[in-house]
Amino acid sequence: MITVTPHIQLREEELHFQFVLASGPGGQNVNKVATAVQLRFDAAHSPSLPEDVRQRLMKLAGNRLTKEGELLITAKRFRSQERNRQDAIKRLVALLQQAAEKPKPRRLRKPSRAAKQRRLEEKRRRGEQKQARRSVKVLPD
Repeated sequence: MITVTPHIQLREEELHFQFVLASGPGGQNVNKVATAVQLRFDAAHSPSLPEDVRQRLMKLAGNRLTKEGELLITAKRFRSQERNRQDAIKRLVALLQQAAEKPKPRRLRKPSRAAKQRRLEEKRRRGEQKQARRSVKVLPD
């Protein structure tokens, strides 16, 4: 079991790993050993996720989500399979924790009368300041 939050836990069977060849440094080893990890998690049909968390996760995932609703995370930061596997799991957990946080509802506020007056007074003062900078036109006699 992978603990995401006290209320959300994922079973290991829900995660599918595929090991692929990684690009980048590693010398000849990079051409021989599949160290990069692709983690697939079926977010759309996972029984471990509450519906509200699932909706927020789908929105957060963006282009990492496939048409079938699978979340795809590729980890190739490290040279070993195991470290990349752990990195992919850590990134999935971080994304799920972010999705588990309920957004604070926005409370609409009106500016107070005094705040409106201060704003208008400041606008008037700035206008006068700019007016004073203008060149004076001399009228012909």
